[in-house]
Amino acid sequence: MVRTIYEIISKIMNVPITEINDNSGPETIERWDSYNGLLLVDELESEFNISFSLEEMSDTHNISDIKRHLKNHGVSFND
Repeated sequence: MVRTIYEIISKIMNVPITEINDNSGPETIERWDSYNGLLLVDELESEFNISFSLEEMSDTHNISDIKRHLKNHGVSFND
């Protein structure tokens, strides 16, 4: 599942997957602006069949936060 998250981010942000880690976010990925952030939320919600709350979206600062929110929605990570 972690690989899936990284692949989605890589596609939307147009950044090599090798440059993505759990600390990656708007501060470290240049193309992670508000528009691409919304695209990312939409893609993650579709991929994992969940809906993020506004609070979760505003509390997301990096990939580690995304993983935490996904876990709270019952998504498990085995990789």
